[in-house]
Amino acid sequence: MRYRTFGRLDWRPSALGFGAMRLPTVGGDHAQIDEPLATRMIHTAIDRGVNYVDTAWPYHGEQSEPFLGRCLRGGYRAKIRIATKLPSWLVEKPGDFDTFLDEQRRRLETETIDFYLLHGLNRGRWSKLRDLGVLDWAERARREGRIGALGFSFHDDLGTFREIVNAHDWDFCQIQYNFMDVDFQAGREGLRHAASHGLGVVVIEPLRGGSLARPAPRAVAALWDSAAKKRSQVDWALQWIWNDPGVSLVLSGMSAPEHVEENLRSAEQSGVASLDDAELALVDHVREAYRSLAPIPCTGCRYCQPCPHGVAIPQVFSFYNDAMAYGDLARYRTMYANDGFVKPESRADRCLACGACETACPQEIEIIEWLKRAHATLMPEEGPRTGRKG
Repeated sequence: MRYRTFGRLDWRPSALGFGAMRLPTVGGDHAQIDEPLATRMIHTAIDRGVNYVDTAWPYHGEQSEPFLGRCLRGGYRAKIRIATKLPSWLVEKPGDFDTFLDEQRRRLETETIDFYLLHGLNRGRWSKLRDLGVLDWAERARREGRIGALGFSFHDDLGTFREIVNAHDWDFCQIQYNFMDVDFQAGREGLRHAASHGLGVVVIEPLRGGSLARPAPRAVAALWDSAAKKRSQVDWALQWIWNDPGVSLVLSGMSAPEHVEENLRSAEQSGVASLDDAELALVDHVREAYRSLAPIPCTGCRYCQPCPHGVAIPQVFSFYNDAMAYGDLARYRTMYANDGFVKPESRADRCLACGACETACPQEIEIIEWLKRAHATLMPEEGPRTGRKG
């Protein structure tokens, strides 16, 4: 296993961390973890040098934390640092901080949670937790030995990310980052900003929810095949992230033993600045090839926003374009139907065809018709309702 630096902390993390969010399950029930198989997978990773395991309150229907507590018995707990997260959306009052943390310590069978994060921060959640005094509480919990390092995971825009990083002397953060999402949410600029402030940076979604591991479209596959050094698609994606010195570790949610083996092999060959200029240029070409497969020529300029009727037009178009480009319609249908990703009042069927967006669009996109098509594709059971009156 290769080991890296973790911001200002005097600790060397394994290049690969194990995410306990996509563990193998039984009978298609997300809350029913296949404990014997999942335990073997995690033990294999630890035996091969992985020293960071990540979970959270809601994973696997709130069963991930209790499972992990059982999985790490027999000496495995001492071999790793464990990370879990305060369920920010469930906090209503200051007393909830202790309630959740102490229950998580019980579930995980540990006195100290080594790495504790405020989960899924966006502008609204951050404002709520900050005003409830979460930072003073967390520092007290740290002094009491209930938590070790303090950080946050993040899903919002770059400006919000900078604001949160600058608001406290954090130890680390967790961001979505991969070779397609260089400008998404915190993105590359956020990674640089966090690293320059001495934060460890934990990367999630290195394969974009599995989209970058799916068989590539012909144009993309031809580019990968042209490389002088042959790698799997997964290895290309992981090595591109590990190439960056600002990345502390890559967190991978593995659901089968072969995922563990493949990721371990990649981690054992990883390193900062391990890709040459030609290989980095190839990844840039692959990114552009994927983007060229997106049917809607939306640049995300947001001239169409705010929509008078609340439609999140760039977000809807992004989901539709990604579903088409990656050939992963099932994943993006699930995300589009999830209120946590797209609020019902922001979906495409809220469009009343007023035309304000089309007047403002510098790309002259037929937005109304594309919204109809996107909604009918992403939520087919409802059918197209875009353009309804009254």
